[in-house]
Amino acid sequence: MLSSMRMDDDDLYSGYGASSPYDPQYQDEILHRMITGSGQGQKQQAIVMPMRLGTGYREGSSLLLKSSLASRKLTTASSGTAARPMTAVRGAGYTSGKKEFHPFNQATAGPSPATKEEVSAEEKLKKMETKILHLVESCFEIQKTDRRLALEKAKEASSKERTLARMQEQTGFTENRNVDLTFSVLFNLAQQYESCGLLQEALNVYQAITKNRLFSNASRLKINMGNIHAKLGQYQRAVKLYRMALDQVPSAHKDLRLKIMHNIGLLFVKMGQYQDACMSFEFIMQEKPNFKAGLHMVICYMVVKDIEKLRRSFRLLLEVNLDIDDEEKYAASHDEIGSNLYLEAIRNDELRKTEREMQQEAEKSILSAVKLVARVADDGFNWCIETLKISNYSNLAGELEVNQANLFLRQRDIPSAVASFTALTESPKTASAAATNLSFIAYLQGDVAGAEEWAEKARQADSYNADAFVNLGSCAFAHGEFDKARSFFMCALENDPSCFCALFNLGLTHKRQGSLEDALESFLKLHSIVGPEPQVLYHIANLQELLGDFEQANEWYQQLLGYVPTDPGILQKVGDLHVSDRQQAFQYYFDSSRFLPSSLSSIEWLGAYYAEMQVPEKAVQHYERAALAQPTEPRWPLLIASCLRRSGNHQEALRHYQAVLQKFPDNLECLRFLIRICTDLGMKTESAEYAKALKKAEKARMVKERIDSSRPDVGSRKSVGSSRGNSAASLAGFGEYQNKMGMQPTTSSHNNNVLPDYSFSDKTAVGVRPQTSGRNIADDILDEDIENDLMPV
Repeated sequence: MLSSMRMDDDDLYSGYGASSPYDPQYQDEILHRMITGSGQGQKQQAIVMPMRLGTGYREGSSLLLKSSLASRKLTTASSGTAARPMTAVRGAGYTSGKKEFHPFNQATAGPSPATKEEVSAEEKLKKMETKILHLVESCFEIQKTDRRLALEKAKEASSKERTLARMQEQTGFTENRNVDLTFSVLFNLAQQYESCGLLQEALNVYQAITKNRLFSNASRLKINMGNIHAKLGQYQRAVKLYRMALDQVPSAHKDLRLKIMHNIGLLFVKMGQYQDACMSFEFIMQEKPNFKAGLHMVICYMVVKDIEKLRRSFRLLLEVNLDIDDEEKYAASHDEIGSNLYLEAIRNDELRKTEREMQQEAEKSILSAVKLVARVADDGFNWCIETLKISNYSNLAGELEVNQANLFLRQRDIPSAVASFTALTESPKTASAAATNLSFIAYLQGDVAGAEEWAEKARQADSYNADAFVNLGSCAFAHGEFDKARSFFMCALENDPSCFCALFNLGLTHKRQGSLEDALESFLKLHSIVGPEPQVLYHIANLQELLGDFEQANEWYQQLLGYVPTDPGILQKVGDLHVSDRQQAFQYYFDSSRFLPSSLSSIEWLGAYYAEMQVPEKAVQHYERAALAQPTEPRWPLLIASCLRRSGNHQEALRHYQAVLQKFPDNLECLRFLIRICTDLGMKTESAEYAKALKKAEKARMVKERIDSSRPDVGSRKSVGSSRGNSAASLAGFGEYQNKMGMQPTTSSHNNNVLPDYSFSDKTAVGVRPQTSGRNIADDILDEDIENDLMPV
């Protein structure tokens, strides 16, 4: 068979004879053999067919090719060996894939498709671009919590973007480079540098962006560069950059141009070039007026003291239109329920909040400008009020008149303030505020009835005026009507939960009524609102002390000492709470005496401490200071003499006792000590004389008691106890406040909702823990008994 398949190269038709693989009869036999399955189990021989097609190609050849492929599959399946690929027919345009067979290779005509390597490289570049974009976007969220981490992310994005550019150059995709992505990466990096305070690095990045001509609108970044130079104090450079940016911003972007001009004006102000600043602000007010530029223009003309232009600037400021609809659209109608629900929904929406902010900014700017004009121009305050009355902001005129009256009050010009407030009570808009201030003035002057009358008028003019209820409650407190005062303070809190005076006075009312738990709750609530206010901290600590929780009281007193570390009264309070630890208590009393050397209670405690510690010499120094503070009190020189006697200096002690007897001849304790010390020194004659004087003084005392039994005992022990009680009571208040007004509520004036100074001389507290739990050593010194065997016969 193989010999029959040899072809003569010269014969074009050789190989197509009988028994040739290309003979149709021969092909039919092979096909029949494959269908019937004859010859299975025998080793089939491969049929080798020449694939070179000539002009004699017929339809039977395709059938033969198919049968050959079928036989190959059967052979492979039966033998289990891999079939040899048919590479011999590839030159004819046939492949083993699923593509349609084209004998003349017409399917490859046209542009050749991209290779797999090219497709994979392009996809890799796109994935890298997406990753860089995600890094840039993540910086905005991370910057809110961790600026350093956001900067690291920005640096990572910049590094990956450079790697992407190199890969694009290597693979030949430079024409597909994303310029916008490069700009975003660099701009984000500059912003992160600036947020972290690395201003010079941010400038370098901005300069790299502005020098690159591929970036459109990069010139606007000169505004950012100008801001950085302004932060660095390089104002001239910042102005230059702002002007360069202004030249390159199109005239259609009017708002951006005006913001740049505003920055230029502010820099001129910082450089002291007020005339140039005025020109910038005037340009803004002519193009598109706003309140910030108008206020800044008023400030500049005030500095240069140009009164005419100052007033013209104030008028321009009043001509700025807020573009806010009338307030009446938010007023509820009693007729339509649906309309009321709609108004309730829009009354506090985002648009309404924005309008309130704009209105507050306008009022603040105008009132600030009024203060400036009133300071420079003659009769400027009245001129501003008259100008306001004929402007769109006439409602501020009444508030200015109230401020003018408050100015008189701050200047201690009470008659002018009262006259101004009285005149303002005639206007419905200012009646409530004026009456509130008049009530405040009357209360401070001690006219409680007048204060109550004005407070009632203020409440009638405005039933939601919290300050009016505070003043009514204070008047009721002064009359001793605590239940009524409590109801007024609670009404004030219902109208204005942020009324601190009402909450403070409510706590005082509960404390006066003995409701210590309710008082503590009020002061704790006030503490959570206003923070660490010394007055509030004192009352919380004192209430904890009254409730018996000395550990908590000590913690609050310690917190109070963090804000008033030099207050002697609080130092003594903390010392009293450390009675068990005498050394710690001594430190607090020593600090109290250091900050207030004239404090008799600290002097007494320190002297007793030194006497207890068997160091009477140091106790003498403190008692001498007390004797200078109270020269008419015999107790202190007696204590000095007793300390000298205990230290063994009997002669000096005798001289002190004799000096006390000479100054206070009826002092029984001095006579007893003189008898004892004279006996110890062997001075029997002097001891007998002092004994006679003692008997005479005791008889005179008994006669005096029989004459007037209601008169308190004039003995030295009574006087000593009374003196000690007075000195302790003088320090029952808070810190260095020395007034004896007691625990009084505070009244309110209009726009004066702050915590004033209070006297903490708490005369209402019951069951107050004594300053010391043990006995007083100084009293023991004076109360030593005289033994009978030492008395002369």
